This record gives sequence, C-alpha cells and structure tokens, in this order.
Amino acid sequence: MKELDYKNKKLFFNHSDISELAKKNKTPFFLYSEEILTKNYSDFFYGAVNSGLINPLVCFALKSNPNKELLHILASLGSGADIVSGGELKRAMEAGISPEKIVFSGVGKTEEEIIFALKASKTGIFSFNVESIEELELINQCAKKLKKKARICFRLNPVVQPKTHKYISTGNKTHKFGLLEADILDSLHHKKYWTHSRLVGLSVHIGSQLLDLKATKKAIIKLCDVALSTKAPLEFLDVGGGLGVDYHPDETQKLPSISEYMSLVNETLNKSFYAKSELRPRVVFEPGRRIVAKAGIFVMKVLRNKISENNHFVIVDGGMNDFMRPSLYGAFHDLVPVKEGKSENPCHIVGPICETSDCFGSNRLMPILNTGDFLVLCDTGAYGYSMGSNYNLRGRPLELLIGKNKKIKVINKAQSYLELS
Repeated sequence: MKELDYKNKKLFFNHSDISELAKKNKTPFFLYSEEILTKNYSDFFYGAVNSGLINPLVCFALKSNPNKELLHILASLGSGADIVSGGELKRAMEAGISPEKIVFSGVGKTEEEIIFALKASKTGIFSFNVESIEELELINQCAKKLKKKARICFRLNPVVQPKTHKYISTGNKTHKFGLLEADILDSLHHKKYWTHSRLVGLSVHIGSQLLDLKATKKAIIKLCDVALSTKAPLEFLDVGGGLGVDYHPDETQKLPSISEYMSLVNETLNKSFYAKSELRPRVVFEPGRRIVAKAGIFVMKVLRNKISENNHFVIVDGGMNDFMRPSLYGAFHDLVPVKEGKSENPCHIVGPICETSDCFGSNRLMPILNTGDFLVLCDTGAYGYSMGSNYNLRGRPLELLIGKNKKIKVINKAQSYLELS
C-alpha cells in the first residue's frame, strides 16, 4: 500500500505516526485520510470530465462506507449518493448531499422508504433505480398518494458474467438484481404504471471489485441498445460502479486506471448511443470502493502468540466482526507490522472471534511479533465498519480521521461491550 511508509523503522500513514496513535487510542481502530479520500474522488470526477463525458454525476455508494464525516467531505466536493435503504438516504442528507443527487437502488425498497424518498425534496430524489415491475407499481401508487411524479430509472440486468467473486457479481439473470430487457420494454406499454411516474434514465451495475473491463463494455453496449429501444427522452445513463482496487500485489498490473476506465465508458457511449440518437443524456456513476478503500487502514494490537507444532498463530484484538471481507470472501488484504523488521516468520494472523474463519491472513511472513506490538490491515476504507457487527457481543471500533491539517479527529467513538443491551 503506497500510502504507508516507514521512517526510522516506524510506520506512517499519510504522514501520521501509527505507533503514536495506537498508544493514545484504544485498538482496534479504523484510521482514514481526508487527503487521500479527496484525491480519489477528484481523480474519479475529473477523469470523467477530462474524458469528455457529458455532465458527469458521481454518486458515492454509501454501502461501502457511511461515516457521516467522510460523507460530509464528499458532499463538499460535489458528490451525490447511491443508497440502498431509508437509513442511507437519511444519512446522505444529514451529511449535506442534496436529494437531487441521490439514486436509490436495491431490490427490497419498502413503502415507507419510497414515501421518505418522494418527500425528500419538492421533486423527490434524483431517481429510483427500479429492480422489479411490482416495485414500479408501488412507487407509482405512493407518488399518486402524495400527488407527485416519481423519477424512474430502470436497472437493467444485462446478462453478463464479470470476473469477480460470485457473492459480488450482480449482472446475470440468476442474480436478484435488475430487470431483463423484455420486462423493461413491456412495462412501457402499460399506462397504469406511469400515471404518477416518469422514465428519466436507465442504469446498469454488474458487480464489485472489477479488474477486467470486458464485461463492463458489454453491459454498457446492452444499456445503450435498451435505452434506444425505449424511445424515451432519457435524462441520463447510469453506468454503475464496481471499479476495483489492487488489494493484492498481483492485481496492480491488472488494475484499470481511471483514464482507461473513463475512455472505455466514453468511447462505448459515443459509438453505441450518441452516434445513433439526438439525445445527449448525462452520465451517472456509482463508485464506492475505488473512492474510499485506500483512504483507510485498520490498526490492531497483538494479544499473544500461540504455537501449535508448525503452526504459529498471532492473535490480535481485531476480529471478523470489525472487518469481515477476509472471512466472508476469502479476500486478501496486506498486513504490515507497525515496527519495521525482517519478515521471515510465517504466521496465521487471527482474531478473537469464535469462528475458524476469523483469520486475516494465513502463512504471512512477519518479523517477530510480541504482545503489545501493532499491525495494520491495509485498504480497509471500504466495506469495513459498514459491514461490521456486534458478533460475540463485541463493541464496535473507534474511527479516526487525519484531517487536511494533519490533526487527528474522532469521527466515531469506540463502543464498549458494557454499553450493549
């Protein structure tokens, strides 16, 4: 992780001494950088602008990290939000994100959530990304009750299979997400769905941690074909999110740059839509991981060592309840000792949770780690705290932010198990 570096054998993150922070704050904790977060968002947004994409709107995916302070930073940069619940909608607006920049995805929107979104402003939210015909019908009914016009964007299921983990692949007909082309086009002929709704866009999202853009291109081509077939005056085309990051060193060469990704989006839209239509809809993105993953790390303390014949376990105070990607997906995250040393000792880095899967890395080469030493789990800004839990009745960890002035700010207090009811 290039955001980490050693100085005099001490590890720094965005110029902050991690060992000093770990001595002053109870571990485990998440540590974020405002500077890195700002750069990642700006690189993404201006990458879209510089590629010639029309009036791009970047809607940050709250599911990746809903911390209000981080969202406030993104809001100040002009970010919108991609949300999947009423709670995320409330959080986005509390952080200063305008409802007119919020897209509402997800297959299970409730009537209560739909009404909340319709009441969010005079015109409601930017769009409901509709994922079933019954949902469309419910939104129309809710809008009728409120005497409003709902802004509808169909989420297309393009029937493609991206190269990613099966649990985060969302673009095939066996997945619960999106609507097939035939269902979208058929719905346009039924006036009962449209008395208080208006089709303003079409979206596609095929999965997360995408490193190969072949399926992305296919999905955007399909999006354009269906958009043209609707013959509707669409305001925008939403190409989703999912652009990956290089968690593992082997992924660095595979990782598409922002400019490569934006060029592909621009060229595909130009060839498959703009060249065939007089319409010039704006382009919407829904990134999460690419914006926030590398803006955060997770700091843990070594509790003890345990030797079981040729297995050396280093037991740390962070667990899968704090950060569950390795346990859930078998995902790789680099582990870096805070005190520099020669890494020659193969270790299993494990947490205190009563699950065998509570393991952050197996047979990782480490220097000798003693009780009280600190370890960093890298690239944990996305899907860390947001996927955490109180499993084993453990309190949730502290969240800290390195501000642009390099001052450290508490952005979420640690939760003691004594507070749990």
